[in-house]
Amino acid sequence: MKPVNIEKEKENFLHFIDSKKTCVMSMLNAEGEPFISNSPFVKIGDVFYIYISRIADHYRFLENSKFVDIMLIADEASTHNHFATERLRFKCVPENIGNEGHEEIFEAFSKTHGNQIMSLLKTLDFSLFALAPVEGRYVVGFGKAFEVNPSGTKFEHVVVDKK
Repeated sequence: MKPVNIEKEKENFLHFIDSKKTCVMSMLNAEGEPFISNSPFVKIGDVFYIYISRIADHYRFLENSKFVDIMLIADEASTHNHFATERLRFKCVPENIGNEGHEEIFEAFSKTHGNQIMSLLKTLDFSLFALAPVEGRYVVGFGKAFEVNPSGTKFEHVVVDKK
């Protein structure tokens, strides 16, 4: 088995989560079936901020979920392909923080997604969620499994038993 270069994998991981603009949230719906939705996000520090439409199902699921899986897809042009080779998946705790008093976040959205998208999000019935990643959960990306936190202060290769 080829040895894992932890420092290189950590560098890849940090670059990956800093370079994406769209996250894919996956969770179980009320019937226990997987529910998947694409959402624009920005990352500030260790926290991911996403806008969610209040009329969409995933808003209700986020409101009622203690944890939510977040998957970042390598190729933004094909976010419909949830089985992309390069992806990261980790658990987050969702919190609806509303739309008031978050100028730093609004500026980051404008810079990342453009002023037109930001204006659209602020005028429609959307609300802002903060997703705080949980340490020690599996993060899967680049074909390997790791235990990490997104700041990279914990980054350990996990050998998964394939029974």
